[in-house]
Amino acid sequence: MRLTGLVPVLVDNPTETDDESYMMKNSLERLNRFKDDFDKFDFLMRLFDSNKLEFFRLINKNPAELMPLIYTPTVGAACQNYSLVHQPGRGLFIPITELANIRDILRNWPQKDIRAIVVTDGERILGLGDLGAYGMGIPVGKLALSTGLAGIPPQYCLPVTLDVGTNNPKLLEDPLYFGIREKRIRSPAYDNFIAEFMQSCVDVYGKDVLIQFEDFANHNAFRLIEKYAPTYSTFNDDIQGTASVILSGLLSASRKTKRRLQDERVVCFGAGESMIGFGHLFVETLKRRCNLSTEEAKRHLYMIDSRGLLVSGRSCGGITKEKEPFCRPTGTPEIPKLVDVLEFAKCTALIGAAAVPGSFSQEVLHALTEQCSQPLVFALSNPTSMSECTAMQAYKATKGNCVFASGSPFAPLNLNVNEVPPHTSTYIKPGQANNSYIFPGVILAIVSMRIQPVTDEDFITAAETLSESVTDLDLFLGSLFPPLEKIREVSYEIACQVAHSAFKEGRCHLRSDLREEEIDGIVKQFASFPDPLVLSSLDMFAYR
Repeated sequence: MRLTGLVPVLVDNPTETDDESYMMKNSLERLNRFKDDFDKFDFLMRLFDSNKLEFFRLINKNPAELMPLIYTPTVGAACQNYSLVHQPGRGLFIPITELANIRDILRNWPQKDIRAIVVTDGERILGLGDLGAYGMGIPVGKLALSTGLAGIPPQYCLPVTLDVGTNNPKLLEDPLYFGIREKRIRSPAYDNFIAEFMQSCVDVYGKDVLIQFEDFANHNAFRLIEKYAPTYSTFNDDIQGTASVILSGLLSASRKTKRRLQDERVVCFGAGESMIGFGHLFVETLKRRCNLSTEEAKRHLYMIDSRGLLVSGRSCGGITKEKEPFCRPTGTPEIPKLVDVLEFAKCTALIGAAAVPGSFSQEVLHALTEQCSQPLVFALSNPTSMSECTAMQAYKATKGNCVFASGSPFAPLNLNVNEVPPHTSTYIKPGQANNSYIFPGVILAIVSMRIQPVTDEDFITAAETLSESVTDLDLFLGSLFPPLEKIREVSYEIACQVAHSAFKEGRCHLRSDLREEEIDGIVKQFASFPDPLVLSSLDMFAYR
C-alpha cells in the first residue's frame, strides 16, 4: 500500500542529496530546539521507544554530540528524576518481594532470545549514590550504547533493575518514587535474591547469556564478581571496563612520553571500585606483558583513600579486604595528604576517581610537575561537576606539559603559545576516558562468540586494541583516545581481537566446530544494526 495522501510528498517520495534522511534531519532540528539537556534526554529516549531504527541511526552518525545526552553526564540527572522520564517497556524491574517468581518475570519480556543483560541494584549510580529503582536509566543507557556503538541488535539486550529498597531518604519521601519504599534489604536475603536471579537468567536464556553487573556498591560488587565469574558469563563494567580504558590511556601516553608502562609510578586518588579494578588490571598487565612478579608490579602503584596512603596495619584503619592487596608494606610512612604522597612516590601518573571536586588543586598539580616533566593527569570522576580538575586547570598548572584525560567530556581548548612547550599544539582536544570505548566491543565479542568465562585477558586485549587505534595526530592534539566518530570501527576491532584471544584459550562456546578464520565474519554479521551496510567499510579493521 502506498502512503500517498497519508504523509507529505517529500516523505512519500524522498529526493535526498546527502546521506541524512529527512527523518534524521527533522529529529536533530527538534532536538536542538530544547535548551535543557534533561529535556533532550527525554526526547531521545522517547524516540528510542517509538522508532529504534531512527534512534540508532542518529547515534551512528552523531556519537560525539549524542553520547553525553543519552549517557554520562546527562543520564545522572535523568536517574535522579527518573519518574519524570521513564516509560514502560524499556527494561524489567524485579523486586525482591517476587523472589519466587523471577523466572516468570523474565519470561514476561517480549523478546525471548536474550544474549546480554545489564543489571543494577541502584546502590551506587555514577557518583550520585543510592538511587534505588531510579537506577534503571543506567542499564537502559548502557545497552543503548552497546547497540549504537557496536551494532548489537537491540532485541538481544535486556536492561534489569533489582529493587531491594533504598537508603536514600529523599526518595523514600518522594511521592513520585516508584520503587520499594523500604530501607535496603541486606544479606542473607539479598544474597539469596541475587543467586536466584542469576540461576533464573540461565534457566530462561541459556548458560552463556551475558550478565553484566552495573553500579553495585563496593561491598557487593567485588564479592559478586568473585563468586559468579568462574561459572557464569559475567563482568562488572565499573571495575573491569573502567580499568581497561584507563590502561589504554596509559598505553597511548607511552607513545607521547616515551616512558614504558613499567616506568610509570602511578598514584590513584580514590580506592573504590574503579581504582581497585584498575589496580588489579595494571598489576596483571605488568605481569603478563612486562614479566614482572606480583610484588614488583605492585611497587609501581600507590593508592589513597579518604584517610591517606594505603599502608598495611595503618593506625587509622579503614583497610578493607578489597584494599589490602594494594597497601604499601608495613613500615611505610602513613601519609594523609595527596601532595605529600606525590613527592614520596616520585609520581609520574596521577589518576583520580574519588568524586572529590577540585581535589587536583594548583598545589597538587605543581607538585606533580616537580616530580615529572610530562606527568599524566587523569581526572576521571563524573559527572563533570565531580571532576578533580578541569582540562584548562591541568594544562595551565603544568604549563602545557601534562598528558590529560577526563571521565566526562571537556570542550576543546585554545592555549596561549606561552603556555605550552615548543613544538606542541596550542589547540587541545582533551580525551575522555569513557568506558564506552571498551564495553560495547567487549559485549559484542562475548555475545557473538558465547565467551565464558570472561577474564582479565579480555580487558587487557581490549585496552591494547583501543590504544592501537589512536593516531599520532590524536596524540599531538592532546587526546589519548580516538575520536568518537571512529567508535563503531573501534568496537568492531576490539570484538574481533577479544574473540580471537578467547578462541585460542578455549573460551568460545558458539559452536563445537568453530574455526578461527570464521570469527571476523561472525562478529561482523552480528554487529549489523541498524543497517547491514554500515559495516561494509570495516574490512580494513578486521583482525589479522
